[in-house]
Amino acid sequence: MSRDISIKQGIDWVTVFMYVVMVIAGWLSIYGASYDFDQSSIFDFGNRAGKQFVWILTAFGIAGLLMLIDDKVYNSIVSNFIYIAVTLLLIVTIFIAPDIKGSHSWIRLGSFLSIQPAEFAKIATALAVSRFLATNGKNMDWKNYVLLLGITLLPLVIIILQKETGSALVLLAFFLVFYREGMKGLILLLGVFAIVLFIVIVRFGEIPIQEGKSDLGIIIAFGAILLVQVVYAFFVQKAKKEALWLLGITIAIAAVTAIINIWIITSYNYAAYFAIAASVVYWVVIELVKHSRKFRGLILFIIGAVLFCFAADYIFDSILKPHQQTRIKVVLNMEDDLSGAGYNVNQSKIAIGSGGLLGKGFLNGTQTKLKYVPEQDTDFIFCTVGEEFGFVGSSLVLILFMVFLLRIIHIAERQRETFNRIYGYCVVSIFFFHIMVNIGMVLGLMPVIGIPLPFFSYGGSSLWAFTILLFILLRLDASRSSRVRYV
Repeated sequence: MSRDISIKQGIDWVTVFMYVVMVIAGWLSIYGASYDFDQSSIFDFGNRAGKQFVWILTAFGIAGLLMLIDDKVYNSIVSNFIYIAVTLLLIVTIFIAPDIKGSHSWIRLGSFLSIQPAEFAKIATALAVSRFLATNGKNMDWKNYVLLLGITLLPLVIIILQKETGSALVLLAFFLVFYREGMKGLILLLGVFAIVLFIVIVRFGEIPIQEGKSDLGIIIAFGAILLVQVVYAFFVQKAKKEALWLLGITIAIAAVTAIINIWIITSYNYAAYFAIAASVVYWVVIELVKHSRKFRGLILFIIGAVLFCFAADYIFDSILKPHQQTRIKVVLNMEDDLSGAGYNVNQSKIAIGSGGLLGKGFLNGTQTKLKYVPEQDTDFIFCTVGEEFGFVGSSLVLILFMVFLLRIIHIAERQRETFNRIYGYCVVSIFFFHIMVNIGMVLGLMPVIGIPLPFFSYGGSSLWAFTILLFILLRLDASRSSRVRYV
């Protein structure tokens, strides 16, 4: 009995309160998004709000059960078994799940219940990653890094095979955890730079210059690679003389190409290729002459970046599906497509904008009532908040999410057990990714990849998964508090 009392006293009730507030706010938003003129009750089990109420009650029950489980279970081999079981379930799902909008990711359990195993893969991967880093974090050699990447990327690949790209990409949030646990920031910077290169190649690759003889995307991308070399050599390696020489050589190549084009039209692409090749030769010569290894990593970076630039076109044209290509083009303002892939986002913007400062009032959203926004109670639930409660209501929701994320970071930082701290950062990373991407795509700032807004979007699997993810952390934190009290 004393242990039960200590656990209750150790629960972070502030976080529990925010959880309940978000779940109820989400429930009301779902009712507003799915409301019909002849609909009378929010508890009508024939509509989305009534069904969500059932999911909420079961989620509260799951939360209570999780608080009764011994916290030591999570930091044990049980975590590995959970990861293996969920991974096997993901594989089975590919073969037994029905085709729903081109995706094979939902398992039907009777006529009423369907679950999406990809949602629970986040929990299993978080537990496996936390246990692996807690056990091997102080002895991370290249073999352990390969294993860690394997643990993270295996479910990602399987989920992609289910045609659920959005849910798969969420697992990339674990790289934020790796950074917190000691991964070099350079790796994150390289990831950001790769995204920038991809955007540049896709956005400007189709813009011809010089009567179609040059590719603006390649010129900008290669120019960025050359600029990174100069900045790295000048500021990081303090090789100011070498950096300035490279800058001078690059400017000279550009100037000579411009002069030649006065008389003979020639492709600037060739000048970009030559400049990049010359930079590689330049750094190799410096390495050989000075018997130095300072620029070996830079040489590998140049080669990798160039190969990635050429691969970006192939990835976009041959790997991404037409609807994914169109969504990216819409975000990059390459296409409007207001009647196709851009329709959802355009209607979402109209709904949010029509809410004004204070909104039209609960259940008074015309865009949502008339069902102009597809998926308005799932992926695009935030547009309902914007239309009914306006700028003020949307801002309050964003502030609530921000405080919630900061609270989880606070919980993670106060943990004394390495496993608990790492798991806490896994939780906040997953929530951050979902919130950032979902609201970003609703506002047209990111491609539509179809991931739910935590606690707001309709769906039992997502609500259960977010609840389990959060309350495992609260159970770990409650034990920390009880141990401190009895020391």
